[in-house]
Amino acid sequence: MEIKSILFPTDFSEGSSHALQYAVDLAKRYGARLYLVHVMYDIAKATGWYVPHLSTDTLYKEIEEGAKKEIERYGIEELRDVQNVEHHVLKGVPYDEIVRFANEKKIGLIIMGTHGRKGIDRVLFGSTASQVVRYAPCPVLTVRMPMYKG
Repeated sequence: MEIKSILFPTDFSEGSSHALQYAVDLAKRYGARLYLVHVMYDIAKATGWYVPHLSTDTLYKEIEEGAKKEIERYGIEELRDVQNVEHHVLKGVPYDEIVRFANEKKIGLIIMGTHGRKGIDRVLFGSTASQVVRYAPCPVLTVRMPMYKG
């Protein structure tokens, strides 16, 4: 098996941070390019609701600036020895953008953390990880938080 590129989508959560060590380790082992991607959730695209562009454009611009700063410093210690890393901030429905990015870049493996949302959160947001697993053009490694820390 040869893996030339790894996509690591992150929402900067604890679950993502836990999964990062898997992405870093596999990128080092295979000498693969590692793509760190954060997707800003586009409410209008996801819901179909009309949202005045003037207010959302300003809001998304501020969110994007913050996300770009965050992704550039995200996992800086863990990524220190990884030779080939790219950072991207995208806007849209997270699983759609992750799958689209994987197709465009011909990604060999996607590694992502899971949240285990329940109840209303799952109804409202669904499971990005399960949708990525369903539609991704490549294998997907999902990493859960350990049940017991010790």
